[in-house]
Order: sequence, then structure tokens, then C-alpha cells
Amino acid sequence: MQQFYLEDTVTVGDNVTIEPYAVIKGSTVLHDGCVVGSFCYLNNAEIGRNSVITASYICDSTVGNNCTVGPYARLRSNAVVQDNCKVGNFVELKNSVLGGGSKASHLAYVGDADVGKEVNVGCGVIFVNYDGQHKYRSSVGDGCFIGCNSNIIAPVSVGKGCYVACNTTVTEDVCDDAFVIGRSKMTVKEQRAKKYIVKNKE
Repeated sequence: MQQFYLEDTVTVGDNVTIEPYAVIKGSTVLHDGCVVGSFCYLNNAEIGRNSVITASYICDSTVGNNCTVGPYARLRSNAVVQDNCKVGNFVELKNSVLGGGSKASHLAYVGDADVGKEVNVGCGVIFVNYDGQHKYRSSVGDGCFIGCNSNIIAPVSVGKGCYVACNTTVTEDVCDDAFVIGRSKMTVKEQRAKKYIVKNKE
């Protein structure tokens, strides 16, 4: 019984593992030692040496050597993941480059962006590439830290070695080695919660 679907146009290297229920189509290339896990869908994809893909969708995109992708990641429309990267669960890359050694571990969207090497893309980070009429591109330099729930509003350029604090919306270019914070100060109104909780129960 056939446990996976593999078109005859696919190129498979040595010591490649393909787990049950994977679908691999088109001009996909699987380099030596890579692992394509169960429930992956690959179409016109290139997977580098010793990379592991888990339950993810990769279409018209490239993954470098020694990477991990998934589970439940989506790479599409010329996404390029360079060597030694991590693309985690519920991360989507579209028409973007993720530089060598960079990580987007969970719940992020990287669209129309050039992300440098050794960059950490935090949980909930969104590269906002569409203004309702046109799409724009952004860039992030090597060694940056992009904190959780930050928005990168294209077109902007974030320099090398920057630290973008969580929940920051970046709307202007940032020079190298900058600390960027763009959120309002927390306000605490004591003994006010009950008022709102009671009102919501009525």
C-alpha cells in the first residue's frame, strides 16, 4: 500500500525520509538526509540537506540546509529560508528571505521582507505589507531582535543589531544598533474592574 504521494518529477537525494501521508509534487528537490514528515504538502519546493519539515505547506519556495520547519508552517510565493533557520508552528512566509540562523518560532507573518542573519522574530510579529492598494517591502538587518506582537509597517528599513521592544509598531526607518519602543505607558485604575465585570454580566 502506498503511504505517500510522490510525483515522478520530484528529485530525491540519498538517505531522505518521507513519512506517511506526505504529498510531494512538481519540480520539488529533496536533498540528502532531509526529512519530510507526515501531512506535508510540497509543490515546486527545494529542501536542503538534513532539514526537517513537519506537517507544513511549502509551495514555490526554498529551504536551506539544517533547518526545521513546522509544524503547520506555510511558505509560499518565493519564500527563501537560508541555512540553519527555524520556522515554527503557524508561521507564514511569503515572497521573503529569512537569513541564515534566523528564527521565527511561532505565530508570525513575514510578507515581502528581507530579514537578515541571526534575527529573532517574536511571537505574533506581523510584517504589514499592504496598505489597501499597494504592497511594499521591508528589511531587517543582521542580529536584530523583534519583540512579540510588533508590527513592521512597510516600506521601512530596520538597521543591524536593533532591538524592537514587544508591542511596538515600526513606521519609520531605524538606524543600526537602535532600541525601538512604541507603546503607551500602562495605566492602572484601582478598584475599577468590578464596575466593568458587572456591566458585562447584565
